[in-house]
Amino acid sequence: MKVILVDDERLALIGLQKSLEKEVSGIEIIATYMNPTEAVAGIVEHRPDVVFLDIHMPEMDGMDLGRQIQAATPGTEIIFVTSYDQYAVHAFELQALDYVMKPIQKDRLKQTVSRVREKLSVKREQRSKDTNVPLICCFNQIQFKLPGKDVQVAKWRTSKAQELFAYLLHHRNQVIHRSVLLELLWPGMEEEKTTHQLYTAMYHVRQTLKTCNMDMITIQSGHLEAGYRLELGEAQLDSEQWEREIRQWKVIDASTVHAYEQALHLYKGTYLGNYEYMWAEPERERLRYLWLYHMRQLSLYYQQHGLAEKVVESTQRIQHMLPDEEESYFMLMKLYDEMHNDLGVEEQYRLLTTRMEQDLEIPISEDITEWYQDWKLGLTKVMKK
Repeated sequence: MKVILVDDERLALIGLQKSLEKEVSGIEIIATYMNPTEAVAGIVEHRPDVVFLDIHMPEMDGMDLGRQIQAATPGTEIIFVTSYDQYAVHAFELQALDYVMKPIQKDRLKQTVSRVREKLSVKREQRSKDTNVPLICCFNQIQFKLPGKDVQVAKWRTSKAQELFAYLLHHRNQVIHRSVLLELLWPGMEEEKTTHQLYTAMYHVRQTLKTCNMDMITIQSGHLEAGYRLELGEAQLDSEQWEREIRQWKVIDASTVHAYEQALHLYKGTYLGNYEYMWAEPERERLRYLWLYHMRQLSLYYQQHGLAEKVVESTQRIQHMLPDEEESYFMLMKLYDEMHNDLGVEEQYRLLTTRMEQDLEIPISEDITEWYQDWKLGLTKVMKK
């Protein structure tokens, strides 16, 4: 267990370090800090399992420092150390794992460390589940990934079998009535004529799962009153893993931006994007705009810190993933103008014109057209002055 200690009092810091080293086995104290600013930098660098943090410090309140730590390294547990029991409630409001009172008692310290170990064990188990479980890849097309194996594309016997699996997967853990599936796959046809086709398609789905060694995914039917329910077993969806990952990052700053970038790159493409399944569109849009929101937040961070090349890179990625988003073209036009890259402005306007007016047959927004005309006349530079 890697530990960092933070306290503005040197004697308190030494005392806590000695107590931990003497009373608790398996502890590695990797750093101690008296300065809160240095502590944050050290915690970001070392990524400890737990930080023992004094609440009452003159330079920076321990509660504020705790919030910074949680934003920078969400996986780090915080144990508050305090001389005042009235801070205990505030500690738990911040979702600290525990708190200990000064002077620190041996038994209380052991109890706290035991609690930390239990929490870390649960986290390790969850991480292990996320990385060592069968994975169903839903970005772009359906693929399967077994632990330690390459990604495999399922070979469906028919397109009906493929859509049947996709629909049940989309509605996992729900009972889907047979009539709903018949209308989805064979709309307008008589039920008597299509029921056998449904049974055949379901057989092919189960065979494909078995062939791909994904038979932990089960499709129940016998006792469900003419319906089917797909259950994942220990398998997981990459789209769900990605959403869990991206939602844990609440703040973008120098300490979190790298992890934020990595999380965004896990979005590999549109949910079931290779298939024209209209029923998947609401989820497709939800995930698409969740990704877009976070990409815009990242671009804004780059802008605020003068990282023009990073802004261009992230905005071009938005353009690649969502070519119908006018804002990405406009953002690059203005950025290239600031960089005195006239060819870049012209190219973005040409790309936007081609996409909107020729491909989609809709006009470009008036504010973009007006800005471009002003730019051609040199008025954007005048306005900046």
